[in-house]
Order: sequence, then structure tokens, then C-alpha cells
Amino acid sequence: MAEGFKQVQSQTQQQVQTLSPQQILVVKLLELPTVEFEDRVRSEILENPAIEEGKEESKSETAEDADYNDENGNDVEADSNDYNSLDDYSSEDDIPDYKLQEKNYSRDEQAEEIPFSDATSFYEMLKEQLHERELNKHESQLAEYLIGSLDDDGLLRKPLSSISDELAIYMNIDTDTKELERILKIIQDFDPAGVGARSLQECLFLQINRKENSPLKQTELKIINKCYDDFTHKHWDKIMQRLNLSEEELHAAMGEIVKLNPRPGSSMGEAMGRSFQQIIPDFIVETYDDGAINLTLNNRNTPQLHINREFRDLMEEHAKNKSNQNRESKNAYMFLKQKVDAAQGFIDAIKQRQHTLLATMQAIIDLQHPFFLEGDESLLRPMILKDVAERSHLDISTVSRVSNSKYVQTNFGIYSLKMFFSDSYVREDGEELSVREIRNILKECIDGEDKKTPYTDDELAGILKKKGYPVARRTVAKYRQQLHIPVARLRR
Repeated sequence: MAEGFKQVQSQTQQQVQTLSPQQILVVKLLELPTVEFEDRVRSEILENPAIEEGKEESKSETAEDADYNDENGNDVEADSNDYNSLDDYSSEDDIPDYKLQEKNYSRDEQAEEIPFSDATSFYEMLKEQLHERELNKHESQLAEYLIGSLDDDGLLRKPLSSISDELAIYMNIDTDTKELERILKIIQDFDPAGVGARSLQECLFLQINRKENSPLKQTELKIINKCYDDFTHKHWDKIMQRLNLSEEELHAAMGEIVKLNPRPGSSMGEAMGRSFQQIIPDFIVETYDDGAINLTLNNRNTPQLHINREFRDLMEEHAKNKSNQNRESKNAYMFLKQKVDAAQGFIDAIKQRQHTLLATMQAIIDLQHPFFLEGDESLLRPMILKDVAERSHLDISTVSRVSNSKYVQTNFGIYSLKMFFSDSYVREDGEELSVREIRNILKECIDGEDKKTPYTDDELAGILKKKGYPVARRTVAKYRQQLHIPVARLRR
């Protein structure tokens, strides 16, 4: 009898890896820039009575320097070093870095104060408009997260499905794309027009839709909605034929469309003095004449934390009498333990955040060592997230979180960490070049062009090829867009 094949459907259970509450806390703290991190720390101090701010007083100080008797009954002067804030930790590995370094402030004390700016940021302006809307707490949280997800141009580059996952993982907020779509529509109604768009097409549509009704407005909307591909490829004849427009009508509509702003966020930032806004760096890198480089975290405004000694003593007292406890005492013990555990977890998360930040920044310094010595951006070598991850022994996603919205103060100015990352381009002779170098050469070519007859992307590709950079026209267009330089017809 011949053997046959039988298809069987079975159901198996696979273990899905989930983040623990402590891991989620570490991730959330890691993503915060310095100013927001300081606010988060102070908020935790207010919410958790088991956390105290400042250096912990020793028992000898609380007893007003009283003497005590040793085990032989002799009077011995109390030594303040016998009781310090480090007693709260079971081992040295549990002690936050700032506790171990609290006596070494000589260099930090000499550092100049970094002032705050009075300028209002683009994101703050959006949040002010958000407060004018009648939203419940859940909707406000979603709206603030969406605003924080906008890029510098004021556009939303992330898909709503990814934002929904991030909210569930990092903020423990359940939502779906349909609800996020509704909240995004509210943000898209904010000023400036076009903010919150998910594409250039939607950005232009939102701006046109704000105009007063007129035949010209309807023509503009038809061009963007029905002929967007032809519009981007400059197929004017196809647009006129498809929409039955005359050349004059098309010219009038195009004259209005080219006045629209494809980067509403950047224009708002400039209007609000964003270019003059003082950036608060997360790292301070000092380079000395002998070539030494010193790295520190900018945490001078971050308070020192320790666990409230009374909470710990009360918890230990309840634990000793655990067998004779009534219900109220057990509830009190559970409350104390919960607060102390949360306080210890928060302090441990701060320690891990500091370690991760320093490890990542040190790897960047090692990989871009010539730049930190000279301050010449042409010395920056190609570097991607994977390079830093391998050197710092961290995950790529962790390096990405650190480099996002973080800044470093050097002897040569303040730089975004993103500035140090760039892809590489290999020439025909095998030499590896930074994409930043090619973009700089492209910018020089455009700056030196005749504005009456600006170079097209094909002509720019030919110029770069003569200079030894044989890049394709599409690559030139991509680099030009990264430099926020418009097409040739808009540079006249």
C-alpha cells in the first residue's frame, strides 16, 4: 500500500518577548534630552515620597554630632563617614555614577553656565494651540505624542501603525490607527497650514484647502489631487488635457502652488526666532592642547537622588514583625515596599541611562577623533549606527534613541549627534568618501550657479562626475532634497 501525505493543521504557542516595566522606564528616560530629563526627575521626586533630593545626611548629622558608645562602653566621637548615602545600596554596582563622582567637581565648577533661550520652539507653539482644544486626557496624550513625532519640517514621516505600537510599548497607551487619524486631523488644523501632513502632496493640499473658495482654488486642488504625478514630473500638457485647462489657467494655478511652503515647520521656526534659540547640550566634550579629550554629561541641573531613610527604616521594622502584623500593618508594609522599590528602580534606570549615554558618545568620539581635535567638518569620516553599536557594545536601536534629539557641546560649537552620522560612497579607485562631502560639493556648485539659468539635476550629475564623483541623477536629486534646495525652476 502506497504511503500518502496528510495535511494537519495544528496550533502552537510561541513565547513573545515583552519589555519589563523597568526596561520600559530605561528606554523612556534614554530618549529624553537633558531639559526634559530634568523635568522627569523632578516630577518623580514629587510623585514618590520615598525619593529624596540632595545629598543624604548622615546619622551623626541628624543626631547633631552626638557621641556614641562602642561595644566596650567607651565614648567614641561619631564619624560622619560611617553613615552616608551609599549605605542605601547593597553593592557598588548598584550605586549611580553621579554618587561615586560627587566629590570630583573641580572641572565642572569652572565650566561656563549654559543659558536658556526665551525663544519659543516650533513644538511648544503647537502644544499651545493644542491646549486651546477641548480634548480629554487620553486624546491630549495622543496629540502630544503625534506632535513630538513630527520632524523639523513639521511633517509626520512615521506611519500611524508604528506610532500606535510605540504608544503601547513605551507609554502603555492603547490606541489604533483610526483614532490616531482623527487626532491627526485636529493637529492638521493648527497653524501654520500644512503642519502634520504625511506627504508633500497632503501638505500642499492642506495649504490650498485653507484658502477662500474660488475657481482658482478648485483648479489648484484638482492639480494636486488628480494630477500630482504629472505635476511633479512637469508634464504640463497632460495636466491641461486631463483637466481641460487653458495655458493661462494652468499658469495662474501654478503661480499660486509654487508659493506654498513644503516645509511649514521650518518656516514657523524661523518666524519664532528658532534659529537664535539656545540649545541645551546633553554632553560636554573638552579638548585640551595636549590632545586629551574629556567627556562629561551635562547633568549639573539634575538633582542627586537617594531613598528616604525613614521609609527604609519603617519598611525594615515592619518586615521584622511580619508574623504579628494585622491587616493594616500589612497594607502599610506593602505601600512602603512599593514606593521604595519604585524609587530604587528609578535610581537604577538613571544609572543605566548615564552609562548608555556615555558609552555611545565615547564611541562617537573614538570614531570621529580627528574632528574633535581640530573641529574641521571635512575630517568627519563615514559612520553609521552599526559602527557605533559595535564599538559601544550596544544595540543599534539603543544608539538610535541616544542620537535622536541629543546635542554635544565642543570647543568648536554645539552639534547635533545626527550630524556625525553619514553613509559612505566608494569611488572607482576604491577610496571611501562621506556622503556629507558630496553634499557639500553639490551645495558649492549650486551656490556658484547663474541664477538666471540654474543647473538641472542632470547637469549637476555631470559636474560631479567631472569632479570625480560619478553619482546618478536620482542620487543628486536625493542629496539636493536633503539640503532643502528646490528644483532648478524654483531657484531662478
